[in-house]
Amino acid sequence: MSKPSLPQGTRDFGPEVVRKRQYIFNTIRSVFELYGFQPLETPAMENLETLMGKYGEEGDKLIFRILNNGLENPDKHQQARADFEKVLEGKNVKGLTERALKYDLTIPFARYVAMNHGQLTFPFKRYQIQPVWRADRPQKGRYREFYQCDADIVGSNALLNEVELTNIYNEVFTQLGIADYELRINSRKILTALAEFCGGADKMIDITIAIDKLDKIGLDKVKAELAQRGLNDEQIATIEKYLNISGTNEEKLQLIKSLIGHLETGKKGIEELEFVNRSRSEAGAIGNLIIDFTLARGLNYYTGIIFEAKAPATVKIGSIGGGGRYDDLTGLFGVPNIPGVGISFGVDRIYDVMEELKLFPEGVYTGTQVLFFNMGASESTTAFSAMQSLRKQGVRCELFHEPAKMDKQFKYAEKKNIGFIVIIGSQEVQNNTGVIKNLKTGTQETVSLANLTNKLFI
Repeated sequence: MSKPSLPQGTRDFGPEVVRKRQYIFNTIRSVFELYGFQPLETPAMENLETLMGKYGEEGDKLIFRILNNGLENPDKHQQARADFEKVLEGKNVKGLTERALKYDLTIPFARYVAMNHGQLTFPFKRYQIQPVWRADRPQKGRYREFYQCDADIVGSNALLNEVELTNIYNEVFTQLGIADYELRINSRKILTALAEFCGGADKMIDITIAIDKLDKIGLDKVKAELAQRGLNDEQIATIEKYLNISGTNEEKLQLIKSLIGHLETGKKGIEELEFVNRSRSEAGAIGNLIIDFTLARGLNYYTGIIFEAKAPATVKIGSIGGGGRYDDLTGLFGVPNIPGVGISFGVDRIYDVMEELKLFPEGVYTGTQVLFFNMGASESTTAFSAMQSLRKQGVRCELFHEPAKMDKQFKYAEKKNIGFIVIIGSQEVQNNTGVIKNLKTGTQETVSLANLTNKLFI
């Protein structure tokens, strides 16, 4: 018999890890709620046609397709093999696969809005915390199954939404203690203007796909890829000048104006960035916001401001969130003219950042707060009654499952990081008392069972 194993790129989460992850989820959820967002859930799988063609050529390759049922039928084997050959050629074959695991939360959300737009109140603000799947190469901080936490606003063109989303990032990361994060922003309108300046908007996708790889492959390889995609030396030189823009946010905005500010699309993109930058500055929260013209985000559906949250430089993890404006995403599903903007938190990477920087508060590790020792049949009956009374008051507690030596029960409490123990022996039963011991300080005292809660200091 082979050893049990996990699919590559997936993980089990034990109790301690789950508690830490829930701390992150609850922090993000509370901020989403604070800003007026409503919860939503969509299925783990979507129809393949819902997902394909929405993430660019790179993203489409990472979609997990699901084989149709019934392929084990011998009568279907020959057809299945023929269909599979077509899939290997990049064709979509309905007889073989019609569904896929969702790649992100944004496209399923757009599908939901398109199906329910007649019943929704706009602007519709939703948040979603669910797993997604990508057929990616597993590595540090990159998994095939992982959670996303999204917040989106649809039905509004107001740039106030972009400002609010930058504030949500700041609020969440501040609460989690990730003070040195960076929130990088750009505008796809600026990238569109760059493409226009380099010979035409049809070069937009070629340019953004190449630029999006800058951090991974470096400038020289980006230039080589641009050449492979048909750009000439002059156009590549313009893009290099664009990528080399640096300085403060204000200095970068002045430099980009001199490069593409004469183009209408470029002018609009610059105005968007100026508004968000100015609004954040006036709110006194500018520190972590960085205008970054190298930011491209290779997803086809973005049309305006785009975001990328980066982990502190001391942690080699990179992106821990991202998003942007997509002014006609629902148009992909036959419902045009519903503008939207959204952001996503990469919880798995945020977890790794917090673990490496030791940012989880001590209370996160605590499950059971009080352990009642099991001192025998009659004693445990009294202990059980006292325990139930504490549970009604919100104190998390448990009774050791069987009578055992004190040393064994102490070790159980220590291994589970339980802060208090309560011992009720035969004498305590007679006196209706219990001995409370604080395992962190080592102090103990005898108190009446009616006064247990007041003495626990929980």
